Amino acid sequence: MIAFGTYDAARHPRIAVLVAGLRAHGTKVTELNRPLGLTTAERVRMLQQPWRLPVLAGRLLRRWAGLVGDAVRLRRADGRPGAVLVGYLGHFDVILARLLYPRSVVVLDHLVFAGDTAADRGAAGLRVRLLSGLDRLAVACADVVVTDTEEHRLMLPDPDKGVVVLVGAPDAWRTAASSAPLVEPVETPVVEPVETRVSTSSTSDGPTSAELSVVFFGLYTPLQGAPVIAEAVRDAVAAGAPLRVTMAGAGQDLPRTREILARTPGVTWHDWVEPDELPALVAGHQVCLGIFSDTPKGLRVVPNKVYQGLAAGCVVITSDTPPQRRAVGESVELVPAADPKALAARLAELCDPAALAAARERAARGRDRIRPQVVTEPLAAELRRRGVL
Repeated sequence: MIAFGTYDAARHPRIAVLVAGLRAHGTKVTELNRPLGLTTAERVRMLQQPWRLPVLAGRLLRRWAGLVGDAVRLRRADGRPGAVLVGYLGHFDVILARLLYPRSVVVLDHLVFAGDTAADRGAAGLRVRLLSGLDRLAVACADVVVTDTEEHRLMLPDPDKGVVVLVGAPDAWRTAASSAPLVEPVETPVVEPVETRVSTSSTSDGPTSAELSVVFFGLYTPLQGAPVIAEAVRDAVAAGAPLRVTMAGAGQDLPRTREILARTPGVTWHDWVEPDELPALVAGHQVCLGIFSDTPKGLRVVPNKVYQGLAAGCVVITSDTPPQRRAVGESVELVPAADPKALAARLAELCDPAALAAARERAARGRDRIRPQVVTEPLAAELRRRGVL
């Protein structure tokens, strides 16, 4: 089997989970990969702004030339592969895979619908229709389409092509959890609200209380509901909850999020964290926050950060939506979507050591169910049914 495309496993670890899981099922997976070198936001921006497309096309064609040469050499050495797995954000790569391997089973990891993502980020009209057309073309080139939720599978033109594979988390996150020191509440000074700090939070003399360490990381897109998080943190701290909060990432909702938290103490901001440093950062906190919006897309997904936070040993709080309830409902703390009061209340509850310990036990029981070998079982079963695994 070949893992094929211009994916970046460091930035988008979904493909790493699929490859590791299939290998754990005994499959030999050879990677033919020429990373495009663009973030998700950059790819979406190029698709939303047609004048940027020549840059994307030129870079893509150079990577494809390398992939064609790699495919020819591998074909001479090993023959035709039984299956070709096209990695995440492979809307264009799957076309090349279909041309190069017309008799192989082509599997597209369709974690993101381009049209749906663009609409969630504010696009409309012709651009969304064009991107939705690209989604349909990509799906048509594949024999098997991997989605992350049942809701996304049902969005396919032919849902019978779809196989639901939970996103899971790479083993690096579990390694970070085992390497991180045991995080317990620490006694720190309680401070009055001050102006937002850029990189670190300051303290002043005063009474002490046990802090709860909380982390959020993401692209600050509407589906993530970062302003909801900001309101919840602001209100919880104002009500006396001792929180130490790390906010990592950047995106369209960041200015609003920072505005809401402008006078809330105990908040640390990181505009960027390197992918190989992110697991350790998250594992150093007690609570990891998921998504909290009630946008259409927000109600259909289970984000990477939910699985990664669980794997990193955190208690995860996220919105109570059908896909999240099905996937991890017994392991995470669910609150109503777009409800900052409910999130603030749950954060305050977890400041109690007994409540935090119970939540940790729930999280630990669900950790094994998101390992690569476990989440890829539906895909492995489909490939076995097709006689290529």
